[in-house]
Amino acid sequence: MRVTTLLLLLILPAAAASTQEPAESRGEMFAAVEKLIERTADETGVSSLSDPVAEAVRTVPRHHFVPDDQRDNAYRNRPLPIGYGQTISQPYIVALMTELLDLQPGDRTLELGTGSGYQAALLAAIVNHVYSIEIVPELAERASRTLPDNGFDNVTVRQGDGYHGWPEHAPFDAIVVTAAADHVPPPLIQQLAPGGRLVLPLGNPYANQTLTVVEKLEDGSVRNRQILPVRFVPLTRGGD
Repeated sequence: MRVTTLLLLLILPAAAASTQEPAESRGEMFAAVEKLIERTADETGVSSLSDPVAEAVRTVPRHHFVPDDQRDNAYRNRPLPIGYGQTISQPYIVALMTELLDLQPGDRTLELGTGSGYQAALLAAIVNHVYSIEIVPELAERASRTLPDNGFDNVTVRQGDGYHGWPEHAPFDAIVVTAAADHVPPPLIQQLAPGGRLVLPLGNPYANQTLTVVEKLEDGSVRNRQILPVRFVPLTRGGD
């Protein structure tokens, strides 16, 4: 949702995306994502997208999750502003984070930072249900409309501070955080099921961060794996 990666120079331009039909542009976007996944495989450990993630990237209509003034750019492989100081993430990063979660259809999944709802939509195309928290009221309200309007009735959006997770629906098999934190919120570790994965940008929220996978082992201990440098907007806190 909210990212400008250090790898944008590697992206192949999606030429004339604004003049083509969404289906064609979507194919070009997917090709650019695949190419970048291949180029960064040595860093990420991901050489190709799994079938469920690839299908989600190909079919979720990104142009429905961006503001009207950005629709011509919806299928370019880059982040876009969505208002309120937030962005919809670069499709490559959304795809990579989704792949790193190693999702299974029955996984209970939590997202912190709903934003436009695009990341939630990709998750919802793979798993049975997604719980998503957004601190900006206007974005939470917009995503609550956009997701079901596009057939994603299996996403529950709540407005609030995501730092504390959503204990009523824990434990979660997969958690994704779409904003930068300088530490892993302890409530998220507590709410992560043994064998589960948490993917988030970790580091200075006002500088570069590292995309990180946190795995909770069966004995309750955690193991971190650094993936690649990224830059997200900061995880916003609030009183709730």
